[in-house]
Amino acid sequence: MSIIQEIESFVPLCEQEEKDKDVMLHFLRTNPDACLRKNTMAHMTASGWVISPDGRHVVMVYHNIYNSWSWTGGHADGEEDLLAVALREAAEETGLKKLRSVMDGPVSLECLTVDGHEKRGEYVPSHLHLNVTYLLQAEDEDLQEKPDENSGVGWFTPEEALCASTEPWMVERVYRKLNERAKKYME
Repeated sequence: MSIIQEIESFVPLCEQEEKDKDVMLHFLRTNPDACLRKNTMAHMTASGWVISPDGRHVVMVYHNIYNSWSWTGGHADGEEDLLAVALREAAEETGLKKLRSVMDGPVSLECLTVDGHEKRGEYVPSHLHLNVTYLLQAEDEDLQEKPDENSGVGWFTPEEALCASTEPWMVERVYRKLNERAKKYME
């Protein structure tokens, strides 16, 4: 299934997802470089909301750029299989070796603002991440930091994850929603 088909088949469960889905589809149809970082206005990314083997915890990484506990994820960098991107990024950022998608297709869509920042000694201007999120489950629990991106990785209860993040919009609009959607898989 193409990235456009995957997003078209996603059923929004709130107004934010309806509007963000429209933005993503328009952007993908009008920007052949939508999956590449060289598009400095916006580009596709994928994230994972990773639940523990017993379904009672979620993994969070302390993101060095945002100075906050956050989910896992990263740039598509030309890859159109966003589930593969989410799985790869979750494994790289957490050290988890066995991950699987809990459901067919994404669990959430969101357009995320990214403030300008320095990365690898170079300035990156403010832009949008057109993000597709997947609900992932770890089959192991051994975590390991990725020092070039995060300075911490840990298992949190869903409520602890909300308290750990210092990004109010992410907590209220994204992480809380993901906790609610993952709830049937947790316990």
